[in-house]
Amino acid sequence: MSDYLIKAIDKTKNLRLLAISAKDLVGEAQKRHDTWSASSAVLGRTLIGGLLLAGALLKDQDELTVRLLGNGPVGATVVTSTADLKVKGYIQNPHIALPPKKDGHIDVAKAVGQGWLEVTKDQGLKQPYTGQVPIVSSEIAEDFTYYLAKSEQIPSAVGLSVFVQPNNAIGAAGGFMLQALPGASDELLKQVEDRIKGLPNLSTMFLDGETPEALAKKILGDDCKILAKEDVAFECDCSKDKYAKILATLKPTELKEMIEKDHGAELTCRFCGNKYDYSEDELKKILSEQKN
Repeated sequence: MSDYLIKAIDKTKNLRLLAISAKDLVGEAQKRHDTWSASSAVLGRTLIGGLLLAGALLKDQDELTVRLLGNGPVGATVVTSTADLKVKGYIQNPHIALPPKKDGHIDVAKAVGQGWLEVTKDQGLKQPYTGQVPIVSSEIAEDFTYYLAKSEQIPSAVGLSVFVQPNNAIGAAGGFMLQALPGASDELLKQVEDRIKGLPNLSTMFLDGETPEALAKKILGDDCKILAKEDVAFECDCSKDKYAKILATLKPTELKEMIEKDHGAELTCRFCGNKYDYSEDELKKILSEQKN
């Protein structure tokens, strides 16, 4: 995997930037879920946004879940990312392709529709915290920006990009998250805002081989400092044992029906598509352990 995330700071130490290359992990998600162009763009942008949030907000064993709950044709998108920058996710309707916009780009806003963006952070406290904001643009990057301003009180700018090839393979993917720290002046914010507005299209930049480090210099200036570089990956924590525990929560009558009628069971992980088969004997063992 060539995907990674960097963290950088400008020379004044008042602007923080996270930038990410994510072609391989979005490609992995596309293959696992067999997503078509519009679904790939929505799922890919949400995966990248989830990782940027994780890199900015999480530590230790924390994790967060992003739910993009729009009323557009792709349906809901759910992504979970961890402090060690692993991400998994799925989209309700993977087989959505829409006519392109006039500029030739995928019509992400139409695919998403209106609704809510929810972010649930599990930081080891008794109750996970959920922040919810309305979807304001349906382009996803602006919706993450709005979430950060409203729920985290962090003035930010977010850019997300996924380029889907005609055969549905992922040609490029990546993004950035700029955060203004408390000492940032209006003049400094105007400078960086102008730099971002002057950037070429993100997809074009990533297709041309732009690295996260080069993107950081274009936004923060050549004299910015790279603080960290970390690998990122699409990785699911599902397992046969994990799903056996879920089976163990079913009513005995439901397990008996699986044994007598189906002579086994097959469970599929929604996040990654892995399938787990349970034989009649394995189900009988789960049933007997319920009784003990």
